[in-house]
Amino acid sequence: MSGLRAQIRTAEGWAVANAVLTVTDMSGQQVARAVADATGAVVTPPLPVGVYTAVLTAAGYAPVARTAQIGSDGSGSLGDLVVTPVAGAVELPPAGPWTIDPVHSSAVATARHLGIASIKARFSDISGRIEIGRPAEQSRVEAEIKAASIDTGIKMRDDHLRSPEFLDVESYPVIGFVSTGMRQRGADTWTLAGELTLHGERKPIELDLTYGGYGPDPWGGVRVAFHAETQLHRNDFAINYNAMVRAGVAAIGSNIKIELDIEAVQGESLPQM
Repeated sequence: MSGLRAQIRTAEGWAVANAVLTVTDMSGQQVARAVADATGAVVTPPLPVGVYTAVLTAAGYAPVARTAQIGSDGSGSLGDLVVTPVAGAVELPPAGPWTIDPVHSSAVATARHLGIASIKARFSDISGRIEIGRPAEQSRVEAEIKAASIDTGIKMRDDHLRSPEFLDVESYPVIGFVSTGMRQRGADTWTLAGELTLHGERKPIELDLTYGGYGPDPWGGVRVAFHAETQLHRNDFAINYNAMVRAGVAAIGSNIKIELDIEAVQGESLPQM
């Protein structure tokens, strides 16, 4: 049996996933809370007969309040609830394919050294494709980093990090990421879930994603920018600690912070410059 039902959508008709429906009785006591699924449908457990206040909230949208009537069978319906962006909400980039620009994108891995300093490694060779969806939660990302593009600023160390004792770039030339889902956390922030392939290991990860906006570039194209961060544990990817000692990065922390700055160009391919 179901309780109070609603269908959440935008004015353009797109479903709004992860919207939260909170139901309170006439005394203000919360009696139910439910989260919309990927189709925008939300339903509570059955409720006692009576009149209730239902409030819908969704990240980036203005709250919606309605009075709900629950019948003798414990159910009721709010029908379609149309949400509108809050004032000052960011404008999302146009839907469709976007191509990551390697020249203006980078990934930086940071590890603590001796607990008092940091070692940074930059990967400059990034490529991939972003498919912007509507709603945004239907977007997809596929990206790869060439492991050999690692750069810590010390050539001897970089060569060792590329060797079979560490990243083994000959056997595992590509660090790959494929998204599996996305949920909004704020007006311009999302959690991007996916699978990372590194050093022959494939593990699920989550990225904290911040949207930087989009606009025209000097070459006649349109660009979009994102910043993303996550934490990795080196042991999850079979990175041998003894090899790290020989590479001159001993006594580093087990957690590695990853920061990505991504620019992508609208379209299936990069323009000629």
